[in-house]
Amino acid sequence: MPALDDWTAGDAQIVVTGGALKPTSKLRKAFEGHADAYAVGIYDDPPSRDEIAAMLKDAGLGALDRDAESALNALAGELDPGDFRQTVEKIGLYKLNDSTTLTTEEIAALAPASAEAEIDAVLNAAAEARSDQIGPLLARLEAQGTTPVSLSIGAARHFRALHGAAVDPARGLGRVPWKARERMQRQANAWGMHRLERAMATLVETDLTLRSASHAPPMAVIERTFIRLAMMAPR
Repeated sequence: MPALDDWTAGDAQIVVTGGALKPTSKLRKAFEGHADAYAVGIYDDPPSRDEIAAMLKDAGLGALDRDAESALNALAGELDPGDFRQTVEKIGLYKLNDSTTLTTEEIAALAPASAEAEIDAVLNAAAEARSDQIGPLLARLEAQGTTPVSLSIGAARHFRALHGAAVDPARGLGRVPWKARERMQRQANAWGMHRLERAMATLVETDLTLRSASHAPPMAVIERTFIRLAMMAPR
């Protein structure tokens, strides 16, 4: 690389980043074999329990109960390390001069929203019989570039998870992100297995319509389906 070969003391420093590079990568070899260059591997592994404990201490947070500790460990696996550290600092500021025990509800409220949070909102509206909220939520999602197919896939995943929880309550929703488990368990209990099977059949019909040569506007098809689901939901 000419930039490396021509570099001399006093020149500007150059920082080069790359994704996962094999040992045979020319970029790695160029830096690892150069006398005036350094190559460092940076890994975004989730922080360990000890690292989380150190972050909590730095943020002024004391001992946690088991539920809050589990919630933070799960959150550490969902967020980038930097985002998680910022979240812990935000929680520390929120609990400043507050001696009450940190709750999972507070953690959920202070955690950053995921990219799928908006989709989750409309799915929860459909599952909880809030049909009046579906239109405005879908309009916002459409403006953000969310496609009808991604909404259909998300809805199928959501209702399959509810069905699994209704069929086998003991197994529950272990694969669902911790922030959504309690709410989705309530939905599963309210819907029941048979009603959820009808909902899943409705979603299969919608998926086939979206993939067919139908001239119906795809987002209108999704909106109609979600309203149908909201009308099927127990009240």
